[in-house]
Amino acid sequence: MDIERARFNMIEQQIRTWEVLDSWVLSTLQDFHREDFVPAGYTDLAFADIQIPIGHGQTMMEPRLEARLLQTLALTGGESVLEIGTGTGCMTALLARCAKTVTSVDIHGDFLKGAAQRLRQTGINTVTLEEGDAADDWKPGSTWDAILLTGSVPEIPPAFERAVAKNGRLVAVVGQNPIMEAIIIFRDANGALSRRSLFDTHVAPLINTPSKRAFEF
Repeated sequence: MDIERARFNMIEQQIRTWEVLDSWVLSTLQDFHREDFVPAGYTDLAFADIQIPIGHGQTMMEPRLEARLLQTLALTGGESVLEIGTGTGCMTALLARCAKTVTSVDIHGDFLKGAAQRLRQTGINTVTLEEGDAADDWKPGSTWDAILLTGSVPEIPPAFERAVAKNGRLVAVVGQNPIMEAIIIFRDANGALSRRSLFDTHVAPLINTPSKRAFEF
């Protein structure tokens, strides 16, 4: 496989055509070796428009979704980022290229071990990997400039809304099969939250995510 041609085609045929036009994001993707972050045996599919299984019922997001979420976060290089769901470390590495620091949490220690090795080989040293169940919270009282949930949730856990710093944002995929949508939540300089729907998509749910609260009369 001609990897550089495959990378070029991924960007031009999948990512640009899905409204990802930010020059910084496109440059980051052009220089990023996504093939180093796919599981063994999947190198030939590293640039395909599919979700790649990584174990434990989880998947890598397709490249265009990773790119769209990265663009939505609108990182400028100075942010502290919290990522829930490390997986192979692919999205972690992209976040690290666009932010000051990244804290990435996963419930599976084997995912973290593999991600740590890949990040180290890539020369990324601004990421802190932590093992734990962060489906509805992580380090109560802490705040981050940007938060990304890489698995879907039926609704946003309130603790994550509280963890968004002033002028910060949270991006997640919300809903349940068959209806899910990517959303962004902003906190302005006065502390007020606002929410905007972005686009329809589908990703595997976060493990142990809380069920949607029942409607109360």
